[in-house]
Amino acid sequence: MDLPDVVNDVSDLPLIDHTDFWSANTVSGNRVLTQPLTEAVVLKTGGTTGAPKFACYTRGEWSDFVAGIAESMARNGLRHGHRVANLFYGGELYASFLLWQESLTTITTDNVRLPIGGAASPEAVHTILKDFDAQVTCSTPTTICRVAGFMLEHGYQLPSMEIIFFAGEPVFEDQRRLLAAAFPNAEICAAIYGSTDAGIIGSPLRGADQRMFQAPDRDTVLEIVDDATGEPIRETGRSGRLIKTDLRRRLMPVLRYPVGDRAEWADYDKRLFRLQGRHAEGVRIGPVSLYTEDFRRIVNEVDTAQAIIGMQLVERRTDGLDSLLIRLAARPDYTETQALTQALLAELHASRPMISDTIAAGMIGPLTVEWKPYNELQINPRSGKLMPVVDERPTR
Repeated sequence: MDLPDVVNDVSDLPLIDHTDFWSANTVSGNRVLTQPLTEAVVLKTGGTTGAPKFACYTRGEWSDFVAGIAESMARNGLRHGHRVANLFYGGELYASFLLWQESLTTITTDNVRLPIGGAASPEAVHTILKDFDAQVTCSTPTTICRVAGFMLEHGYQLPSMEIIFFAGEPVFEDQRRLLAAAFPNAEICAAIYGSTDAGIIGSPLRGADQRMFQAPDRDTVLEIVDDATGEPIRETGRSGRLIKTDLRRRLMPVLRYPVGDRAEWADYDKRLFRLQGRHAEGVRIGPVSLYTEDFRRIVNEVDTAQAIIGMQLVERRTDGLDSLLIRLAARPDYTETQALTQALLAELHASRPMISDTIAAGMIGPLTVEWKPYNELQINPRSGKLMPVVDERPTR
């Protein structure tokens, strides 16, 4: 690839192609690392795709990562003496449990650390939270929601909980309702916005809009670029792909790296941006595309009782055709699932006429809805995150 000898603006460089990047960033014969692997922590990462890959940080780069999370928690409510449960996943080269445990240890605010981990059963987690009157949790939304689902099924609440720090995936309104029922006094707050491969991408701002973040203010260039042209966007309210350049990462360079999410500038001069979901995340059933953000909006419009506490789109093959199963979880006390099923299907067909047309043409199978307890929704076995999309179609 031809590149200029001198670059005065990162936008003069091409965007990283994920396929090429991860094809070159291999365990053996690595063509991304800038020096031999003699001092580093090696971590698994999804690399914004389903298959785990590997990211490397030097001691100094890792310390920066840890310090950024510690600063974010202190700024967003962690106070002296808080009893903090770490429910992130660890082991097998995964970063989150280790990252948060080190952050809690290095933070200047005294705290009591409860290193539970994400693999513990919801019953075991609830027992520890209750016995220690835990005041803060750190986890993916899916993990703490599984605990909350268990608690609601057994009629439990935990009034001592003050802050639910989350990272790794967004918290949606259905999950907020679930958490509010189990932890009535808790504020739900992003701990950080980042990923194992890209590092810290944004610092959360406390408040009602949990998708608002402050871009890093040193040694980092954050861009939002146009989908079609790749040109940087600077005006407010125009959506595009989120791109990160980290000038401190030297061992595994991060230069114009698409982080996998969409965003818009809320204030370009102040470097405030708002997340808008994954870049083109959704399902493809025959010729029909349905994005998860659009689906959630339809569900929220139909669910006037605010009963749904979890949702999942499942791609299947039925009688030789692609089909879509909508898997939903409702509050344990909700009994009107049949009526809500009919209303949801009617709205989906009305708002997406192509669905009805392709079903009538015999191109895809009918849409179906399945109701499950929240803890029976499928999660990623490696990260513990709720899978918004599950593809059960055969691969051969």
